[in-house]
Amino acid sequence: MDKLSNVFKILSDETRLRVVMLLFKERLCVCQLSGILDLPQPRVSKALSKLRDVGLVSDERQDRFVFYSLSKRDGLLGLVCEGILASIGDYPVLVEDAKRLGFKDDLLNGCVVPVS
Repeated sequence: MDKLSNVFKILSDETRLRVVMLLFKERLCVCQLSGILDLPQPRVSKALSKLRDVGLVSDERQDRFVFYSLSKRDGLLGLVCEGILASIGDYPVLVEDAKRLGFKDDLLNGCVVPVS
């Protein structure tokens, strides 16, 4: 029962819910998420950290970027996301996020890469 409660606690935060819905569609890096959501990178990073801590998100380094994706292990989260998508028209913020997702490749150019 703890796992079920944790999933819904995590999704009770609007930023984390928006991140999850975007990652349900495809993997993205922090700068893409930040641009799509129109939120500062530290806020998006904090949301990703909490999602990763409970095992809902995984990360993968590719070249100079770290891409995040939803964990494929959590069937409950997938069902919740599918349910939300079925009535996405009721959630204007999520509709706008989905539209901005189309510009994700342009947002990679805005990523600040740490100097090693």
